Amino acid sequence: MEIKQALSKEEFINCWGVVQHLRPLLTVDSYLNLVLFMLDESYKMLFTEEDGRAVSICGYRYNTMLHRGRGIYIDDLYTLEGYRGKGHASALLHHVFAEARENNLQSIHLDSGHQRFDAHRLYLQKGFRITDHHFSLELFYE
Repeated sequence: MEIKQALSKEEFINCWGVVQHLRPLLTVDSYLNLVLFMLDESYKMLFTEEDGRAVSICGYRYNTMLHRGRGIYIDDLYTLEGYRGKGHASALLHHVFAEARENNLQSIHLDSGHQRFDAHRLYLQKGFRITDHHFSLELFYE
């Protein structure tokens, strides 16, 4: 299975077909706009294809935190429903694991919605542990 990195606008648009299922509140325009900011923050998007169409994506970035050192944070990981169970997400994760090892990073982290049971099974099978509760505060401006 070939792992590709989205680098061009066309490749990010190809990945939109997957991203929109994971991030339904985005429009293609807001997605492309956010990606421009995220690329400046070391964001990378990997994807796999079937028949020239992206079917699985993994978006991640490098980060450094005092409590866990240098690592990778996976922002986005999703496989279209009809393509699950074929190893797409596993291949993407293994690519990220290898990149982390090559760069001597200490950890890989991600957050996942409570309802994503199939995803949780995959993460646990790959060695992830449930270690935190994630808290957030939405800021609204008038």
